[in-house]
Amino acid sequence: MTKYYEDLSVGDRFPFGEYDVTDEEIREFAGKYDPQPFHLDAEAAADSVFGELVASGWHTASISMRLLVDHAFDDIAIVGGRGIDDLRWHRPIYPGETLSGSAEVVAKPEDGLRDTRGNVDFEITITKPDGSVAMSYVTLSMVRRRESP
Repeated sequence: MTKYYEDLSVGDRFPFGEYDVTDEEIREFAGKYDPQPFHLDAEAAADSVFGELVASGWHTASISMRLLVDHAFDDIAIVGGRGIDDLRWHRPIYPGETLSGSAEVVAKPEDGLRDTRGNVDFEITITKPDGSVAMSYVTLSMVRRRESP
């Protein structure tokens, strides 16, 4: 059932499924978009602050978008985004980890309201297998209203 602006309330939470992060995917993403040694080479990563190969934060952000679309926005009448606030990478992602998380409605700002849509801010939290937070941010979204003039 599609949720519209009127159906969403602050505190509504949408849990994500899981996503397995592989060594191959980490290297492939880094090779295309973030070619730093600790994302590409295990030996170089061993001498880094991380101690082993880690996913790019931008890779983690991309994974979070996939989880968000597949497990929250698939049932919400999203019409676009207004931006991202408070993006933080709290913990590195290592090959073989399974990520999960959730989206929670944290605000429905009155500014920028339109007849056809309203603003909804979702806090996104990505968690590691041990439950610790790997990444968080607030996505500033626009959601279609149920009834438009």
